Amino acid sequence: MSEVRGQPDLTGHWEQVRAKLKSEFGEAAYNSWLRQLALVGQRHGVVLLEVPTRFIKDWIGSHYADRLAALWRSECPLAKSVEVSVRAPRDGQAVHSVNGDDAARDVGTPLDPRFTFENFVVGKSNELAHAAARRLAESERVNFNPLFLYGGVGLGKTHLMHAIGWHLRQRKPHRKVIYLSAEKFMYLFIRALRFKDIMAFKQQFRSVDLLMVDDVQFIGGKDSTQEEFFHTFNDLVEQSRQIVISADRQPSDLEGIADRIKSRLGGGLVADIHQTDYELRLGILQAKAEQSAQKDTIPPKVLEFLAHRITTNVRELEGALNRVLAYSNLVGRPITLETTQEVLRDLLRASDRRVTIEEIQKKVAEHYNIRLNDMHSPRRARAVARPRQVAMYLAKQLTQRSLPDIGRKFGNRDHTTVMHAVKRIEALKGVDASLAEDIDLLRRMLEA
Repeated sequence: MSEVRGQPDLTGHWEQVRAKLKSEFGEAAYNSWLRQLALVGQRHGVVLLEVPTRFIKDWIGSHYADRLAALWRSECPLAKSVEVSVRAPRDGQAVHSVNGDDAARDVGTPLDPRFTFENFVVGKSNELAHAAARRLAESERVNFNPLFLYGGVGLGKTHLMHAIGWHLRQRKPHRKVIYLSAEKFMYLFIRALRFKDIMAFKQQFRSVDLLMVDDVQFIGGKDSTQEEFFHTFNDLVEQSRQIVISADRQPSDLEGIADRIKSRLGGGLVADIHQTDYELRLGILQAKAEQSAQKDTIPPKVLEFLAHRITTNVRELEGALNRVLAYSNLVGRPITLETTQEVLRDLLRASDRRVTIEEIQKKVAEHYNIRLNDMHSPRRARAVARPRQVAMYLAKQLTQRSLPDIGRKFGNRDHTTVMHAVKRIEALKGVDASLAEDIDLLRRMLEA
């Protein structure tokens, strides 16, 4: 770095401190946080450092402040303490606030250090999404923009987005990366409108190297936010800046989203992440157990049991293992199949109660006095088609299965057929009291 005016010795000390920080905390942490520190000078024994944003200042204060001060004292005996401040705007450089509070605050959401490629377990259900994410993070230029990831809750979409961000920051620490939810994008846009600061909003989002927006389905029906999102998207693509988007369904199925935005979202690479299979769930548990301080106390049979029984999503699976580990650590009892069942009895009961599509089909067929085979047949007679739509609607409401999964259970029908059935029954419920009563009765019987 350049020499601090009038304090050449201080600059030398700073270089030594930075080298030790990099050595102690590693390349990734240094590039993400500590590289941002800049030496300002010294006043009455206080070393003055600055960073570009309050978020980085707070993070350094929480995680590195004590070690930073200790290294300075060991390197420079005259340094009594260290003070980190947020860099003030330079002459002629305007700073705008879209948050309405701190002008220098980052607009994005912090990346979670747990979510890296190294911690992501790959299986058949997510291999395309993982491969695309790695290619994007490692290559100078990719042939798809945007990368659109979709799938159910807790299957790894957010993990991959954070992993992309971390990997790019390690490779290119000076690149500007923003990750945030679609809800936060909408909130910041509304704040910018309220504070008449829309130009600052545009500049912040259109000057990034990588923009990642999570759960884009939440801007459905929000016309003004969609308009700004559309222009931001186009501007970044025209500048060859990368975009990553996630949602709970593929672009063409997003409700309340303008067709021109759906077209843009589907114009790159669309990669789905579907339900995990047993092998992947077991692999995830084994990886998490390996990272635990209690790894030598977890019997393989317990991991196999959890992989068989907790099938909804990765988040719930990891949470179940965390509960078992915490119980063993706090109570002092060994981890066995018996203690696992005892600790997770509420979760396992809920899993046992989960309704299956087969149960729904059987109950609906009985209620409407049709054959069970009619749920899978191509017959379109109203007496068969309407009960089949009701069953599809209940399958969407009462199970965690995706639209394509539900379609396969109804004679390999397309997911758009399921979507149409869900919308049709939802609309009819509001005008047909008898149908609404039927659905309420069926739901109660299935959930009993």
